[in-house]
Amino acid sequence: MSQQQRWLIYGLSIFLLSSSLWGCDYARMREQESIRPYETSLPEMPQGTIPVDGGIEVLRKAKAEALKNPLEADEESRQRGKDAYGHYCLMCHGPKADGNGVVGQSFYPLPTNLKSPYVQNQTDGSLFIRISRGYKRHPYLADTASESDRWAVIHYLRSLGKEG
Repeated sequence: MSQQQRWLIYGLSIFLLSSSLWGCDYARMREQESIRPYETSLPEMPQGTIPVDGGIEVLRKAKAEALKNPLEADEESRQRGKDAYGHYCLMCHGPKADGNGVVGQSFYPLPTNLKSPYVQNQTDGSLFIRISRGYKRHPYLADTASESDRWAVIHYLRSLGKEG
């Protein structure tokens, strides 16, 4: 193949490539449904829409001794706490709340014995903060369990302390 033929092939290739790209309409990409939602501007938010106090912010700023359990320590709240414990806590702390749950067995050290004086001597507020915000390896449960369930679990834990 001569030099002249090579240049002819190169030129023809460049022409075909540029003409095929010339036919592409990249501006139409903006018309795709997958792109349009990102171009939508958000409406103006009314003042007070995003809370600046209340909710988890109160918990972040709270002192443990200032938090009081709003639920009465009656049989209904203890039963609710027992149900919530079974749903959120049982797998790690175990059915006897001694830290020997099925999942908790894989931890070192084992999860805390919830009947122990270490737990039972803490204030309700301190327990609530640790359950809500997490503590060491204990998970953050403020978004998982409702506030009233977390308080009810504390009543249930107090009843376990009296048993053992």
